[in-house]
Amino acid sequence: MPSSPALPDWQTAVVKVGSALVAPDARGCSTRYLLPIAQWIREHRAQGKTVIVVSSGAVAAGRAAQGRADATTSLTIPEKQALAAIGQSLLMQHWSRLFDVPCAQVLLTYDDLRRRSRFVNAKNTLSALIDTGALPIVNENDTVAVEELHVGDNDNLAAFVAVLAEADLLVMCSDVDGLYDADPHATPGATRIPQVDAIDASIYALAGGSHHAAATGGMRTKIEAAEKATDRGIPAVIVNGTKRAHFDALRGGTVPGTLFKAAAPDRQLSSRKHWMRHALSATGTLFVDAGAARALQEQGASLLPSGITDVQGTFARGDAVTVALRIGGEIQPVAKGITQYGAAEVQAIQGRHSTAMAEVLDTAPVDYVIHRNDLVLL
Repeated sequence: MPSSPALPDWQTAVVKVGSALVAPDARGCSTRYLLPIAQWIREHRAQGKTVIVVSSGAVAAGRAAQGRADATTSLTIPEKQALAAIGQSLLMQHWSRLFDVPCAQVLLTYDDLRRRSRFVNAKNTLSALIDTGALPIVNENDTVAVEELHVGDNDNLAAFVAVLAEADLLVMCSDVDGLYDADPHATPGATRIPQVDAIDASIYALAGGSHHAAATGGMRTKIEAAEKATDRGIPAVIVNGTKRAHFDALRGGTVPGTLFKAAAPDRQLSSRKHWMRHALSATGTLFVDAGAARALQEQGASLLPSGITDVQGTFARGDAVTVALRIGGEIQPVAKGITQYGAAEVQAIQGRHSTAMAEVLDTAPVDYVIHRNDLVLL
């Protein structure tokens, strides 16, 4: 049997509970698996610790309320939004029955994460709720979210919430024991990986999709969430929420599933750089030469127009763009940053020395395209 690593010390934890646990038969909310999770949360709150729940299940609850039991039937976005609107209050009632403190509903959208002012406001709201003693229950606001402004799964949302709350532990409750070296549903001899020291392409290669009809995630989204959390210095664990013994193990200070170790202090991202890397979507690409790529990666330099070789996409000043290097026929992402010039302006000044920018632009307030403080390496 694989070993069980020690659970890191924590004071604030975000616990993500997926649809497979909230609605195991995909026909509405159930307490079958939630009772041990709720007991674990109550015990740690009684110890003075802070817990925030990120819960799926609104669409499943709405589906059940409408008598639509077949979870395999695909839904349009308006149908999902309508069912989420019906199910959110039912989901909150379900959680509230499990606790003797007020449960506070917090609905977030991707816009709350990508816009820095709203990100900070969400952070302040969570902090104020915690100060009141309420238990925050977070979900994506599926009622108004659209595809292009959609986190899309609660694993990644939970990681963003962990960053918002400055948590020191992310717990993802799944219906599998952890990350395996092969799909355990298809490969009986698959071995659980007890600890991941760093997330790279080899770890992502182990991921598969979700096998549960009501779920939207899978192992890949859990790895994505773990990367977001560990980049900010927050360890993440995957545990089997269908097994009471897994919560007994957590009480005893061990991780029965998979522990993703926090990045080393010198590799952790600041709050702003984490926001740029993980919350901002790039709207274009600036291709650079090898010298510019080295200056960004090794010297912490700003991106100057002289190093830019090509521009793709339509973007405006203040948008996020990817900085990339072409190597042969492949594109290698180098960084992401906030540009000080729009696409047409960058095309006009690409390859030019900074002192020549004013010759082709009506106005050139700064002599760089992306300042080093507005840039994060990928």
